[in-house]
Amino acid sequence: MTTAEVLVSVDSVSKSFTGTTGGELRVLDEIELDLRAGEIVALLGRSGSGKSTLLRTIAGLVAPTSGAVRYRGEELTGANPGTAMVFQSFALMPWLTVQDNVELGLAARGLPPAERRERALAAIDLIGLDGFESAYPKELSGGMRQRVGFARALVLEPDLLLMDEPFSALDVLTAENLRGELMRLWAGEEFPTKAICLVTHNIEEAVQLADRVLVLGANPGHVRAEIHVDLPRPRDRRAPAFTGLVDLLYGLLTGREPERAEPEAATPTARPLPAASVDGLAGLVEIVHAKGGRAGLPAVAAELSFEIDDLLPLVDAASLLDLLFVAGADLHLTPMGEAFTTADIQRSKEIFAGQARRRAPLVRTILTALGSSAGGSLRSGFFLDLLRRGFSHDDARQQLDIAIDWGRYAELFDYDTDSGHLRLEAPPEPVSA
Repeated sequence: MTTAEVLVSVDSVSKSFTGTTGGELRVLDEIELDLRAGEIVALLGRSGSGKSTLLRTIAGLVAPTSGAVRYRGEELTGANPGTAMVFQSFALMPWLTVQDNVELGLAARGLPPAERRERALAAIDLIGLDGFESAYPKELSGGMRQRVGFARALVLEPDLLLMDEPFSALDVLTAENLRGELMRLWAGEEFPTKAICLVTHNIEEAVQLADRVLVLGANPGHVRAEIHVDLPRPRDRRAPAFTGLVDLLYGLLTGREPERAEPEAATPTARPLPAASVDGLAGLVEIVHAKGGRAGLPAVAAELSFEIDDLLPLVDAASLLDLLFVAGADLHLTPMGEAFTTADIQRSKEIFAGQARRRAPLVRTILTALGSSAGGSLRSGFFLDLLRRGFSHDDARQQLDIAIDWGRYAELFDYDTDSGHLRLEAPPEPVSA
């Protein structure tokens, strides 16, 4: 085990928020993590894993419900003085110049103008923005605006640099260029920070940048695995060791959570519907069928010019409906998936309807409720109120929208946008004794 200095310690941290109906919404569960000098740690996880909440807890911007965050042994009671953060959305003040934006944190610390200017210009030069000191954010490209974000954080010379998906708002080439420059700065002697903690959902980005990857499971966020990346820098994405780690992390991200109920018995909050359209998941099933019933997801993603992460909701949806199953980094067609993708349109719809009715918890709940109502009709607000007991307002709306999309395709129920009512497509079948 490394003996490097522990900068930040996360000790049994859990975090809950109050939902819109007053119930508890648990986001983090018993997180343990030490961040040490000289390392880059990636927090890798999917939606619902609490990555950003954990990062803000480390920054002292969010207080844990239980447990503690310590900076150099001292428990935080407010903002962490040893951290600075780079955000996904740049978060620049549009009315301030590049130099003024970079000086913001120094001004908040009460540094005199001459010292602020000297340190800001040095940070701007370090990050490759010299010549743009007097420019305003609207004059800059996305990549240059994010460079300002880096300079604004680095000028504070924090022990720990926190980055919340800092490359995800950039185009592919710009993001790759910035990652490379960050690694060159990290390897140099002038880099003014001792450690980096990065939030990402991008598996290859985690392997490219990190010395250690913490894989987070979801609902609530918890540590599933810790993977050490013992590869020399710069890292070659084509190297077998690199692709092997990508496959390993993919398997961890897609592996079934042991505590999760099977779809046939799960509640809508225990097994949320993946954010996938019927056309999207059907297309993935067709691709796997065309490859003989088995396909490596990294290879499929590369062929389609997408990141693996972009395809994961489709994988989850097809797996939930038992059209595909996942083994390691490979997708396998199930007998039900074979029947679904080779049938004519009407038969394919019937197969989808049967699987959605049995294995998509929210679709099943909607059908049960509509079948118990007078006339087979209920307002959508009824389901939204129930969903908000386990989801945020926006996530509850997304869940219902996905269910409506699936239910309409399967001709199980319809949705009247004008009245806001969901209605059964046909009278409910009598329940057998």
